[in-house]
Parts: sequence; C-alpha cells; structure tokens
Amino acid sequence: MDALKLIAQDSLKKEVPSFEVGDSVRVHVKIKEGDRERIQVFEGTVIAKKHGGVAETFTVRRLSHGCGVERVFPLHSPNVEKVEIIRQGRVRRAKLYYLRDRVGKAAKVKSRIR
Repeated sequence: MDALKLIAQDSLKKEVPSFEVGDSVRVHVKIKEGDRERIQVFEGTVIAKKHGGVAETFTVRRLSHGCGVERVFPLHSPNVEKVEIIRQGRVRRAKLYYLRDRVGKAAKVKSRIR
C-alpha cells in the first residue's frame, strides 16, 4: 500500500492553490467538442471537499438563471486547467450543503477579513 501512495505522490506534479470550503473560486476546465478543445470557466462557491491525495475532489455551486448548479471537479485532473481564488469565505462547517435550501441573501457566505 505504501508503494501505491509513493507512486500517487509522484504523479501530483501540478501546483494547486490552497482553498477551503466557503471560498469563491473560478475553475478553468478543458472541454472537448469533437476534435476541438476549449476552456470553459465555472465560477461559484466551494461547498465540499472530499477524500485526499490523488482522488481529492471539490464541489462548486452557483446560481445560473435562478437554478442552482453544482459540479464536482477532481482536483488533480488534467482537465482542470487552473483554479483561481476570488475571495475567501468564513464558515464554521466542513460541508455547506445547507446552502442548497437557501435563497437570495441567505445563501451568501460571509467574507473573511485578512
């Protein structure tokens, strides 16, 4: 099992920014359409981070035309070009699933002051 962990650590070459649950992020994702490839930006609030190491994923939620949209991104995927941190949020939970039930200003996350 330790050999697998060593191989996994070696494959993590890409630098990823350290962001936490509650932060607003902009995720640049490679989208393949036929033989062409383009970059699509998905911007929203990180509501969950799961697992760790190679299999680490994070869930980003945003409102699109009044409808909540969530996407799960593998952190170390080659399809995730980069992750930009827009602003840092101040939360007291590891998972922000309660934001799904909230509407309008109640669904906002307070900003962390540094």
